Amino acid sequence: MEGNIILLFPVIWPLLGALIGYLIGRKNKTFRDFLVAIVTIVEFGTLLYLGINVYNGMEYTFFEPNFCARGLSFSLDGFRAVYTLIAAFMWMMATLFAKQYFAHYRNRNRFYFFWLVTLSATVGVFLSADLFTTFIFFEVMSLTSYVWVAQEENEAALKAAGTYLAVAIIGGMVMLMGLFLLNHAVGTLEMAKLREACETIEDKSILYVAGGCMLFGFGAKAGMFPLHIWLPKAHPVAPAPASALLSGILTKTGVFGILVISGQIFLYDKSWGMVVLLLGVITMLGGAVLAVFSVNLKRTLACSSMSQIGFILVGIGMMGLLGEHNSLAVRGTMLHMVNHSLIKLVLFIAAGVVFMNLHELDLNKIRGFGKGKPAFLFAFLMGALGIGGIPLWNGYVSKTLLHESIVEYKDMVVGTSEVMFFNVIEWIFLITGGLTVAYMIKLFVALFIEENEEKELRTMHSGSYMNKTTSFALVGSAVLLPVLGILPNVTMDRIADTMQEFVHGHSPAHQVSYYSVGNLSGGLISIAIGIIIYFGFIRTCLMRKNEKGKKVYVNCWPSWMDIEDSVYRPIIMQLLMFVLAFILRLFDKLLDGIIYVVSNTILRPSRKKRPIEVGTRFTYFLGTIMDDIVKFLNRYILKKRPIKTSFVNFFALSHKEVNRTSRLVTRSVSFGLLMFSIGLMMTLIYLLAVL
Repeated sequence: MEGNIILLFPVIWPLLGALIGYLIGRKNKTFRDFLVAIVTIVEFGTLLYLGINVYNGMEYTFFEPNFCARGLSFSLDGFRAVYTLIAAFMWMMATLFAKQYFAHYRNRNRFYFFWLVTLSATVGVFLSADLFTTFIFFEVMSLTSYVWVAQEENEAALKAAGTYLAVAIIGGMVMLMGLFLLNHAVGTLEMAKLREACETIEDKSILYVAGGCMLFGFGAKAGMFPLHIWLPKAHPVAPAPASALLSGILTKTGVFGILVISGQIFLYDKSWGMVVLLLGVITMLGGAVLAVFSVNLKRTLACSSMSQIGFILVGIGMMGLLGEHNSLAVRGTMLHMVNHSLIKLVLFIAAGVVFMNLHELDLNKIRGFGKGKPAFLFAFLMGALGIGGIPLWNGYVSKTLLHESIVEYKDMVVGTSEVMFFNVIEWIFLITGGLTVAYMIKLFVALFIEENEEKELRTMHSGSYMNKTTSFALVGSAVLLPVLGILPNVTMDRIADTMQEFVHGHSPAHQVSYYSVGNLSGGLISIAIGIIIYFGFIRTCLMRKNEKGKKVYVNCWPSWMDIEDSVYRPIIMQLLMFVLAFILRLFDKLLDGIIYVVSNTILRPSRKKRPIEVGTRFTYFLGTIMDDIVKFLNRYILKKRPIKTSFVNFFALSHKEVNRTSRLVTRSVSFGLLMFSIGLMMTLIYLLAVL
C-alpha cells in the first residue's frame, strides 16, 4: 500500500455498515435504521474534513498494487472532494427521509444493505485515479443499484429494473472494450498520465474508437440519448429516496467518465467536442419535450434529469470547441453538475412526500396536495425556481455560463454557415430552458393551485403529512439553492475554482457579472418562452375536459415513439435471441448427429426402432435406455410393485419444460448475467486477436 490510507475509509466504512446493519436488521429494525443514518452521517463528516483539507491545499493519493493484477488507485483533488462531499450529503439527507418513507415497506433490510454498498461504490468511482479502478466500482454500483429499481417487485418495477440492468451491463462491456483499446494504444489508464500519453499518438483513429466505446458506457449511465431509455422507466417505479440518488448522483458518475475522456484524452479536440455537443443538444431538447408531455410527477422529474444532463453535455462539448478559451464552459459544466444534483435531491424528496401520503403520482390525482403546507411549498418552489434558471437561484448561474460559452464561440467563428449553425444551437438552448420553465409551472400549478375533484383529498394529511426528520431533510436541502444563487461570486465561483483543474480549466480573465443586463436577457428570454408554452400549449393542447366539464391532464405522447418498445426490444432483442437460438440449434444438431452415429455403430440396437413421438433424438435415446433398465427391474426385482413410468415421455416432457423456462430467462436477472457472459466472451476474443 502506498499513500494516504485514510482514502480507503470512505469506501470501506459503508461496506462495514451494510453488513452490520443487515445482521442487526434481522433482529431490530429500529436500531438498523438508526445505524444506517449514523453510517451516512459519519461518511459525510469524514469527506467534509478531507474536503476542507483539500481546499486548504492538501491532496491525497492511495495505491493498492495487489488487487486484480492492476491495483486500485485513488486520489482526492478539488473536483473529487466536491463531488464525494455532495454524494455523502445527498445520501445522508435521503437516508433521513427514507426512515419515514419506508415505514410500511417490506424488504427494507435488503434495500438498506444495497443502499450502503452502492454508496461505497459511488464514492469509489469519484475517488478513482485510473480508469480500471473507475470501471470496477462503476460496475459494482450499477449492479447493486439494480435492487433499488426492483424494490417494489411488481411487473412495472421488474421490467424497468430489467431495462436498467441491460443498459448498465451492455454499457459496461462496451466501456471495457474501450479501456482495452486505450490501454493497448497508450500503455496506461492513469488519468493523470493520459493527456501526455495521448498527445504522442499520431494516428488518432484508435483513440476515437476507444473514446467512442467509453462514451457509450459512461453515457448509458448518464442518461445520454439514445441510451436514456432507463431514466423515464426506472424513476417512477423506484422508491423516492432511490430516485433522488439515481438522478442526482449516479448519473454524475457517467458524466465523471465523460469528463475524463474529454478533459484528458481529447483536450481541446474540436471534432470530439462537436460530437458531444450534438449528443448533448439532442439529449437536452428531447428530455425537456418528454417532460412537457408527461402526466406523472416522478416521470416528469426523470425526463427533466435527462434534459439537464443534456445541458451538462453541451458544456462538455463547448469545452472542446473553445479550446484554451473554455473557462466559461468548464465552470458552467462543473456548476451545473453540482446544481442539478442538489436540485433533484429536493424535488425527488418532495415527490416522495406526495407519494408517501397519496400513493399516487398521476397529476390528476395529486392536484392540490400542496395547499396549506407552507414548508412543502417553500421546498418545492426552491427546486422549481432553481431548475428553471430563475435569477437569484443556483440554476441560473450555471445556465448563464453555459449560454455565454455558446455566445463566445459564436463570436469566434468566421464562416457564415457555422455562425448560422450556432445561432440554431443557441436558440435550442434558450427554448429548452423555456420548456423547463413550462413543465415546472405545470407541476407547481397542479400541486398548489388546482383543486382536486375528490373532496377527501383536499384536506388529507394537512397537518401531519411529514415528520420532523423528513422536514429537516427536505427544507434543509432546499435552503441551499437560493443561498448559492444570491451570492454566486462568493459561493459558486469558489466551487468552480476548486473543481476546474480536473479538466485543466482556468479562471476567466475577469469576474463574471451574472446579473448584468446582457446575462439577464438570456434567462428572461427562456422564462418568457416557458410562460408562452405553458399557456399556449400545455393548457390548450395537453389538457382536455372530462365528462364533468373539468380540465384534466392527458397523455398525448404517441406510444410508437417509445424507443425501447419500438426499436430496442423488437429489433435488438430479437436479433440477439436469433443468434443465440441459431448457436443452440447448431449444437443440438451436432449432438443429434453424434448420438445417431454412435447408436448405429457402437450401440447398434437389436430391437425394432420405435418412432420418436415427442422430444429430441437425445431424449429418446436416454428414455429408451432407462425403459430397458426398468423393464429388467420389473421382471426380476420389482414384480410386486413395478415401475410404470415411460422415461421416453418423461424426458420429452422435461425437455419441453426446459425450453419453456429458457424463454423466461430474458425477464430475470439471469438475462443480465447472460449478456455479461456474452460481453466477456467478445472481450476475450478481442484480446486473443490483438495480443
